[in-house]
This record gives sequence, structure tokens and C-alpha cells, in this order.
Amino acid sequence: MNNRFSAFVHKISSPIRFGFFLATKLPAAYFVGLRLNKIDEAQCSIGVRHSFFSKNPFRSVYFAAEAMAAEMSSGLLAFGHIYNQPAKVSMLVVKMEVNFIKKATGTILFTCEDGAMIQAAINESIATGEG
Repeated sequence: MNNRFSAFVHKISSPIRFGFFLATKLPAAYFVGLRLNKIDEAQCSIGVRHSFFSKNPFRSVYFAAEAMAAEMSSGLLAFGHIYNQPAKVSMLVVKMEVNFIKKATGTILFTCEDGAMIQAAINESIATGEG
């Protein structure tokens, strides 16, 4: 396991530190109640509950809350891979695809299993200097 990624996981895995990270960097995600379920170099899983702050008038979870959780599942992986990286790397979401198959009313988990692909893209970007 990558030592930089391990240090990132150690910092972010604490519920108090994760809550502080959200409150200071992503306050909307903090109020919606995103929770870190699992993170390692290969995958990250973020959960969001149906609650007062995440519900819409149709008694399901707002798309915006779901999108935050989905984006964070891949974003935390990228953040972990660039944590304490000597080269400067910035992140930007350029595409998102969504398929809704049923009404979201409980706890929903969003999992990104593309850690290796994210790491390869970061390495390529550092090597070539391009986005």
C-alpha cells in the first residue's frame, strides 16, 4: 500500500476528522450527512441517508445529495492518491452519468471501484504535464 495513501486513510477514516473535513471544505455535504463507509486504494464507498436535510418533496433523496455522495466516492480516491504528492495535481469532474432504477428512501451507498484507473490517470498526468 502507498504510504501517502495510508496516511490519508488514517486521517480521513476518523468520523470526527471526516466530519470536520466536510464542515470546513464541503458544508453542504456535511449538512446532508454524507458518511464514509469504506476506503482503500482500490475503492471508496460513501453513504447518504434519507433525512430531513436530504429529502425532496416526493419523499425520496434529492438528486443533489446523491450526486454529492457519488462524486465524493471517486473524489476521495483521487484525493488520497494525490495526498502529499510532490507534483501539483488538481481535480475536476468532467462527466457524470446517472441511471435511476427506483426511489431512494433509505441509506444509499455509492461505491467507486476505479482506484487503479484513477492512480494511472494521475501518474500519466504527472508524466506528461497534461490534464
